[in-house]
Amino acid sequence: MPFALHVLALAVFVMGTSEFMLAGLLPAIATDLDVTVGTAGLLTSAFAIGMVVGAPMMAAFARRWPPRLTLLVCLLVFSSCHVVGAITPVFPLLLVTRVISALANAGFLAVALSTATALVPGNRKGRALSILLSGTTLANVAGVPAGALLGIAMGWRTTFWAIALICIPAAIGILREVANKPGQMATKAVSPKLLAELGQLGSPRLVLAMTLGALVNGGTFAAFTFLAPVVTGIAGLADGWISIALVMFGVGSFLGVTIAGRLSDQRPGLVLAVGGPLLLAGWVVLALFASHPVLLIVLVLVQGMLSFGVGSTLITRVLYAASGAPTMGGSYATAALNIGAAAGPALGAFGLATGLGTLAPVWVASVLTAVALVITLLSGHALVER
Repeated sequence: MPFALHVLALAVFVMGTSEFMLAGLLPAIATDLDVTVGTAGLLTSAFAIGMVVGAPMMAAFARRWPPRLTLLVCLLVFSSCHVVGAITPVFPLLLVTRVISALANAGFLAVALSTATALVPGNRKGRALSILLSGTTLANVAGVPAGALLGIAMGWRTTFWAIALICIPAAIGILREVANKPGQMATKAVSPKLLAELGQLGSPRLVLAMTLGALVNGGTFAAFTFLAPVVTGIAGLADGWISIALVMFGVGSFLGVTIAGRLSDQRPGLVLAVGGPLLLAGWVVLALFASHPVLLIVLVLVQGMLSFGVGSTLITRVLYAASGAPTMGGSYATAALNIGAAAGPALGAFGLATGLGTLAPVWVASVLTAVALVITLLSGHALVER
């Protein structure tokens, strides 16, 4: 695999750390800015909404820009937003910085996905995606827990400063390793016109893959965003166990992406047929037995593996279904991921606000996953057709 893929994964690691770190910082942010935990959880939804809107918008706007320039501009804006977020004293401004940083993240990820698939043969998109998403999973293993510990020790604002600084080596790597001209990355034909690429959204196969990816990712984010209150409130563990739970989820997600990356190109049906039902069962079991600390931590590991294994396979299907949109396909995959990432926490927050209890987000994850399984069964083999 080209080394440029690993450079892109480093940048995705930084951005993934920022996106997921709020799961361990929500209580501190809520206290400092005088809002409820449910309201603070909307920072995750705001970020995801920015990703949903920004992915196609930024991809369309910058589709003729040199890839390196687009990636560097997006990373600079992303870093600047974290500087502002680190010093703001009010929640609304923090919310705005999350939306803007999400737009930058969306543009980066959309271009990175298109770049990654252009760097490899057409039948290895799953492997390329697994390397790129390993940045996100390693963020869960190392970046997010480190951010949570840093937030506990020195305040959540310090974590935002750290994200801004880590963007610097990522930018240097992109400057050195990523080609500045699209033609340097691939031998593919000239890209279709924008309207032709947007027309791919009328493909039932693409819509199916995006819908299922959004549902599964929505369940993942619904449960993951509000994991901290489950660890401390339901299981009765100390605050330090939040970081341990996040590490376990990250280890599981890394395993899931790695395993799925080796199967999703050739045997996606197997991953979905086995992983999908297990994912649903895992959410139900977690909701029923979260008060048992040992079982909770084990389930967090397992659910991280299953959710990212199934989710990354579905996003790979989006890339295959969008093969006729070489510059916009990455934005469709990004949008699918973040429609779920926006809806999941919002539904979880709604469950909390309506008095359904701390485990409401986990039950939301169960319902969304069940809907995805029903749609998968009704669609037959349409999703895994080559």
